[in-house]
Amino acid sequence: MVKWVLIGLVLGLPAQADVVQGQARVVDGDTLVIGTQKVRLFGIDAPEHDQLCKDAQGRDWPCGQAARDRLAGLAAEGVRCVGADRDRYDRLLGVCAADGRDLNATLVAEGLAEAYRKYALDYVPEEETARGPRRGIWAGPHLAPEAARHGPVQTPPGACRIKGNISKKGQIFHLPGTRDYDRTKIDTARGERWFCTPQEAMQAGWRPVGG
Repeated sequence: MVKWVLIGLVLGLPAQADVVQGQARVVDGDTLVIGTQKVRLFGIDAPEHDQLCKDAQGRDWPCGQAARDRLAGLAAEGVRCVGADRDRYDRLLGVCAADGRDLNATLVAEGLAEAYRKYALDYVPEEETARGPRRGIWAGPHLAPEAARHGPVQTPPGACRIKGNISKKGQIFHLPGTRDYDRTKIDTARGERWFCTPQEAMQAGWRPVGG
């Protein structure tokens, strides 16, 4: 089974694709090292190693550690990773498999990583599979891993928490708990502002994300 999965991975990539395999040391939920080669799992973004998420009751849980531990378990018997590109840190951007299983897809489907839409849409179906039943990081509010890497969340100046952002798409607003809320920064000097209700935002000329 593993043979055919990996053949499929190789055939789906350019001829210059790199293949690395062997025992892996797991760094975090989307990064591992095989020998001297560091591999960043392609198309997914897992919580940072020390990141906390909220469960359905609003309690903190160590989602970053959970993602790392799950990847370590999946990779325990050795992995094979295939990739054609590298990131700015010279990490191979790879699709990794173990025991016939796509590890990238597994982490997203189990709610332990997001589909990294900024760079690829390959694992969006697996993310939707996790979001429906609120698995893992989708059980409650969580900070997108990319936002966690970029620093603390902007705190509303008062009780009004809706973010009125001006972007290339015009005036849009973000509700707390939505995908891009935490990484959206409000700059009042640019005319951006906070709103108390969606109705207030729409009356002022802002529209909801995707609207």
